[in-house]
Amino acid sequence: MRQDTRMKPESPGSQTVEPPAVRRQAPADAISLRGVGHSYGELETLAGIDLEAPPHGVLGLVGPSGCGKSTLLELVCGLREPSAGSIAVGDAVAAEARLGRCAYMPQRDLLLPWYSAIDNAGLALRNQGMGRREARAAASGLFERFGLAGFAAARPDELSGGMRQRVAFLRTLIAGKPVLALDEPFAALDAITRAEMQEWLAAALRVDPRTVLLVTHDVEEALYLCDRVAVLSARPARIAAELASPRPRAEDRDTAVTDPEFVAVREEAMRVLREGSR
Repeated sequence: MRQDTRMKPESPGSQTVEPPAVRRQAPADAISLRGVGHSYGELETLAGIDLEAPPHGVLGLVGPSGCGKSTLLELVCGLREPSAGSIAVGDAVAAEARLGRCAYMPQRDLLLPWYSAIDNAGLALRNQGMGRREARAAASGLFERFGLAGFAAARPDELSGGMRQRVAFLRTLIAGKPVLALDEPFAALDAITRAEMQEWLAAALRVDPRTVLLVTHDVEEALYLCDRVAVLSARPARIAAELASPRPRAEDRDTAVTDPEFVAVREEAMRVLREGSR
């Protein structure tokens, strides 16, 4: 019988998002960008970006392909410094300090091929000084929830693309950082599993709020998961519009995304995207 590897969404009443050994009382952190610009040599990618995400706020970034969404995420996380303007994550302004507040998940899973799935998932904890056995124990508590039961010992080349992405997302979440910076976290998943992952993340954020910056090309995903969505223009990216989500992280996802008000905001976002791509 084929094993069902799709992630089971967390029930809304659950009080456990991470294993007790991993949960930390991390301070809430706001994200603030003021006049942020960035260039790669003579290529200007970002221009005059002003954005705010309050503590435990979930801010989405959508825009045309190549407009600089991923670059903006890297700047917030301290992986790069902006060419202009300022960025703060809580009271952290310097790049190294911002990086200490953010758990960053890039588009590629970047799993270590010589590590098992469970060791890849626990890598962030190992980097924080936790022993291998303890890191494995902490990660194993989430494997079934992520549809990875039975694959703890599998190497990355034995996993499907979607399963690899789930391991990468688990590694990001388990780091325990107050800010999650997610770059297309569910892009590699099939439509059904992607919707279930969205529901799980929404439930997780309801019971264990984090400040989240989400980059996605999926407008519906952004409006469902985020409080607000910033629509970027073509390069050099500017903020073309900021839209409030009608029903962010609603327990009933299907009802939320088909609600007439939600559909209207989604159509407005698509209209701004089309105009901003010209």
